Amino acid sequence: MSAYDKTDVVIVGSGFGGSIPAYHLAAGGAKVTVLERGPWLETKDFEHDYLLGSSYTRAFEFVVGDGMSVLGGNCVGGGSVVYFAAMPRAPKFVFERHGSIGRRMWPSVLTRDTLEPWYDRVSDSLPVSKQDWNDVSYAGGLWAAFCDHSGRTANPAPVAVDNDRCVNCNFMMAGCRFDAKRSLLTNYLPAALAHGAKIRPLHEVQRIERIEDGDYRVHFNIVDDVDYRQQSGSGTIDAKVVIIAAGAGATPVILQRSEAALGTMPHAVGRYFSGNGERLNTAIVNEERVREVLGLSREDGKVYEANHIGKGPTVANWDKLDGSLPEYERYSLEQLYFPPGLGTILAQVPDGDEPRWFGAQKKEILKQWASWLTIFLMTEDDNEGVFGAPPPTGNAYRISQQMLGRGPLKYDPTPNTLHGWSLADAECKEILEKDGLAKVSPWTNDVVGAYTVHPLASCRIGDDPATSALHPNHELRDHPGIFVTDSASVPGALTVNPAMTIAALAERSVPGIVRALQARGVDVSYGAPAPDGSITGRRAVSRLPVVTG
Repeated sequence: MSAYDKTDVVIVGSGFGGSIPAYHLAAGGAKVTVLERGPWLETKDFEHDYLLGSSYTRAFEFVVGDGMSVLGGNCVGGGSVVYFAAMPRAPKFVFERHGSIGRRMWPSVLTRDTLEPWYDRVSDSLPVSKQDWNDVSYAGGLWAAFCDHSGRTANPAPVAVDNDRCVNCNFMMAGCRFDAKRSLLTNYLPAALAHGAKIRPLHEVQRIERIEDGDYRVHFNIVDDVDYRQQSGSGTIDAKVVIIAAGAGATPVILQRSEAALGTMPHAVGRYFSGNGERLNTAIVNEERVREVLGLSREDGKVYEANHIGKGPTVANWDKLDGSLPEYERYSLEQLYFPPGLGTILAQVPDGDEPRWFGAQKKEILKQWASWLTIFLMTEDDNEGVFGAPPPTGNAYRISQQMLGRGPLKYDPTPNTLHGWSLADAECKEILEKDGLAKVSPWTNDVVGAYTVHPLASCRIGDDPATSALHPNHELRDHPGIFVTDSASVPGALTVNPAMTIAALAERSVPGIVRALQARGVDVSYGAPAPDGSITGRRAVSRLPVVTG
């Protein structure tokens, strides 16, 4: 089976980078088609288990690379369906980072201050709320107590969660069946659909070509809804403008595969990949010492034994997010819930015999899983990831019918990245092991290399053509009419959860995309309100007539 269609805008991917432009462009009058490689899951489809074939394996993709593995969303709504909804804004120093190129990575027009109104708009649209201590999970409260006991601070994280709806089931990674998590399924996507946008699930984009009239032709395969290794057809769709928002692990692969038809890609396509400097530590909590030293208690069980109760990250330590510190010495430490599976495989036995991730000693600590505390480290890395030759189809060689693949990413951490990890590991250990409260060890890198749930920067924006694939307006260099608006466009590690920044950048990109469409004869305007009708964030955002003037 093959199919052909034509539209004004094709958007590849339906995460933050795809859904936000889809809403604004459809609301402005453009014909918008979103191609999403994953399934379209509804609230009723989100299951409370992690079995093969459940919403968990249908909505996730885990791609193993050479030295780096990437866990990401694979469904309508993208990563927002499976994320933990922590939505901090990036620190000011992030925008001044030099990283591996020895000079400012971010475009000169972008600072925390200039991005602030776009942050505000996202906050209105989802919306994002500030939690208090009554909202945090058991794990978050315990992490706060550890931080306080060691002389550090702790902060409830801002989240896109309706805490009145949340039942603390801790199945956020399998999608929220209570609509408490404000994924894109609850805001931008329904708003886009209401304005006529079309969403096509199980459509995996393979390549893009330029056609005679100057438009673009997007080639896709239709993926089987059970076995993602199988295709049931293919087709093409023509558009005036193409927006690629397939994620930092897939966007560069699509562009690399398109090079034969489109012409030479910018040097930075598929280079400067960042794993957001991420690393995880697992602590085995000593329940008796927690009771004796911290004075904590819980009515329905041991003093803590609550790894599985609550929700994702609710409390973070931001003491090291200090712009006066040298680069690669700034990081955040965030309490995180990780469900059975990858977390139990990669956790190591503190002070155990090698291999510490496997064997009799590992079996013993698994008995204490309810008393684990996982800490998520987000540091500054060196953007050292590079993508090799793309696979024949998709972004990875699929190994199993769902979730698992082998990708072309190569990642060899530099001394700078290793230094940042080492400092964060040491700080985490000092906090958690004080007075015998716990024993802690980082996850092993021996099994799947380093790992990230927040891949960034594989087609980044910037001022320098040698080190950035995109102009500051997110348009692909030397390829007018192709834009990248997802995590691939973020220049480097953010030291915090990146969803809020990805979304703000996507909001900021829309006026430039509108101008590109207008130049191509499309009758489209900009200025729609936030999806929920709020206008607070818009008050500081220039309207289209101003930015085009």
